[in-house]
Amino acid sequence: MSGFNNNFSRRRFLATAGATALSSVLLKGCLGNPPEDTPTITSSQAVKINLPPEQVPEINTARLGYLPIVEAAPLVIAKVKGFFAKYGMDNVEISKQANWGAARDNVKIGSSAGGIDGGQWQMPMPYLISEGIITDSLKIPMYVLLQLNTHGNAIAIADKHKNKGLTLKIDKAKDFFEKTKSEGAKFKAAYTFPKANQEFWIRYWLAANGVDPDTDVELLTVPAAQTVANMKTGSMDAFSTGDPWPYRIVKEKIGFIPALTAEIWKGHPEEYLALRADWVDKYPKATKSLLKAIMEAQQWCDNFDNRKELVQIVSGQNYFGVSPEILTDPMMGKYDMGDGRVIDDKTMAPLYWKDAKGSVSYPYQSHDLWFITESVRWGFLPKESLATAKDLIKKVNREDLWREAAKEAGFPDIPTSTSRGIEEFFDGTKFDPENPQAYLDSLKIKKA
Repeated sequence: MSGFNNNFSRRRFLATAGATALSSVLLKGCLGNPPEDTPTITSSQAVKINLPPEQVPEINTARLGYLPIVEAAPLVIAKVKGFFAKYGMDNVEISKQANWGAARDNVKIGSSAGGIDGGQWQMPMPYLISEGIITDSLKIPMYVLLQLNTHGNAIAIADKHKNKGLTLKIDKAKDFFEKTKSEGAKFKAAYTFPKANQEFWIRYWLAANGVDPDTDVELLTVPAAQTVANMKTGSMDAFSTGDPWPYRIVKEKIGFIPALTAEIWKGHPEEYLALRADWVDKYPKATKSLLKAIMEAQQWCDNFDNRKELVQIVSGQNYFGVSPEILTDPMMGKYDMGDGRVIDDKTMAPLYWKDAKGSVSYPYQSHDLWFITESVRWGFLPKESLATAKDLIKKVNREDLWREAAKEAGFPDIPTSTSRGIEEFFDGTKFDPENPQAYLDSLKIKKA
């Protein structure tokens, strides 16, 4: 991975942090005021369990970063509902990050210097940080510990392109994007961080429809909180990000949703919990206590009877700072796509503990391999990375700690394999983790 051509711009993220914060303030009132701050359960109020001596955490504090999108829900719930305190982690702090660049910079310095110990990440950010690819060549070893959720993302497109045939499967897609180029302006598609989840989703959707994302459109990095403003001004045609942003764009009649990521890849891995390896190595029992708390929070989140309360909690000003209105329907799998199509399917909702394919929480190594394979596909990583990918994954992905934590807590749904097997996408393409090269060879549009 050291051969990777680092085109990331730290200045761009730092420069947008202030604009992001301002956009958040301006947008909060668009759909009504968010609920008042939600009180957090203190350690004295939480129902603790008597841990066996060998499971008592070495310390009771950690600082975890998060971004205010639905992927962060288990972290918020673990704090608010007292699950961290239940497992002896009384003083866990969850720290809202201005954007993904800020999260990267904060994990680089660590909590001892005012940063964070880890937290919520798009994939493969923990690998890029471990290899020094996005941290100015300074390698900060990370451990991937848990998958936070599946689904909860969508691609939103500006209203000016409505009724032009932009759907999940686009007829004559190449003609549409060639026409926008011939008219003097390439179609602009954005995401929140380069070379990670949300860029991969929009790249896959475009390429599967015969559109080369590197030549037929212009790709941009834009913080999530600026999406509404950019759509309104016409400076952006499409955006790939997590709820509540795509649905907000529909509710404010700025755009429509041609595709949920749940339609692109049913049961796809979304974002992850990853911590600095030095913290985990120093505090292995505290790490497993964090995992137990988040796993229990994931089970709570996945109970649809709790979804109304979940929305009330995360939408509060302490956390997401948005109106519950734009979270309620998506959390129940109800999407007004803004183009006449309506989805009402709980299997399309953000899922946190279990889906039709099995465990959501478990960090399958086969999924990490797909993200690395896609990185090679688009030239983000050199071709040689694929030959050593499985060895790197075994070093970064600590699914063994997930298993130990789940077993100690008596949780069900412990997978028997580190691979979820063959994955299939909306266009019929299949990814076999036993033969990632065959997947690459089958793709018509790629750089590799």
